[in-house]
Amino acid sequence: MNKLKFEKYYEDLKALDVGDILQDEPLYKHTTYKVGGPAKIFIKVKDIQALRNIIKYCRKHRIRLFVIGRGSNLLFSDKSFDGIIVSLNDYFKQYTINGNVVKAQCGVSMIKLAYECAKVGLSGFEFMGGIPGNIGGGVYMNAGAYKSQLSHVIKKVTILNEHLETVTLTKEQMHFGYRYSILQDQKKWIVLEVEFELETKDVSEITALLDKRKERRMSSQPWNFPCAGSVFRNPVEGSAWKYIDDAGLRGYEIGGAQVSPKHSNFIVNNGYASAKDIHDLIFYVQQIVQEQFGITLKPEVCFINWQD
Repeated sequence: MNKLKFEKYYEDLKALDVGDILQDEPLYKHTTYKVGGPAKIFIKVKDIQALRNIIKYCRKHRIRLFVIGRGSNLLFSDKSFDGIIVSLNDYFKQYTINGNVVKAQCGVSMIKLAYECAKVGLSGFEFMGGIPGNIGGGVYMNAGAYKSQLSHVIKKVTILNEHLETVTLTKEQMHFGYRYSILQDQKKWIVLEVEFELETKDVSEITALLDKRKERRMSSQPWNFPCAGSVFRNPVEGSAWKYIDDAGLRGYEIGGAQVSPKHSNFIVNNGYASAKDIHDLIFYVQQIVQEQFGITLKPEVCFINWQD
């Protein structure tokens, strides 16, 4: 019965012309961890009106819906996602640079934007030269590195709200904090576009900093393995990696998942990990650090489709 229902949903959505629609699409193709079971329906949505139409359709038919970008902070379970995954990764990639104001749609790569702005002498994105996500996810998490974060350069964020209206919010209205934005409490809001204000600096100075940090990342982070960047937020008491190190967990493995020998706040897929391996390792690390130091490490990773 379930299969027949999804066949009907597939045909209906094709008729609505909302973008590229795939059936039983493996989610390991769409996450940086390279794990995850199939989604019954996966849509590369083509524009904002198509997104509205999909959401209306899902509400009408009570279909489970989840929106993703590049999937860099998501851990889908190995089982089938019985619903619709909407991807903003393929068609929401426009950006403009006008003086020191940059506007970027949610599907723009943070790494790409950092380097494009560097070429024209715009500074403020150097910290995100190695963050493997898109602008939409970056805003959701208030992504950061090297004591900088996206909120430092954001002016406005345009979202699609729960009433399917496009609304522009100021930086203050986004309530940014450490790895936090209001979007984490407003689950129905979707980032569409972000406006940034950057500083003008010498191109060679910006490029030198990006290169220096890239070199540092290459030597200290497991860039050649599937991962999601830092797994845990830093607690106020200190660095997450230090607690994991001091607990003796650097290099610890469960199945194909491993606490990276290069950087212990990274959990990597050694090529054959299941989502469950990664999930179990994250919570094992959390448990051991809690037992040894009384510190609860909070994951940056979002867990999707794990409820039985």
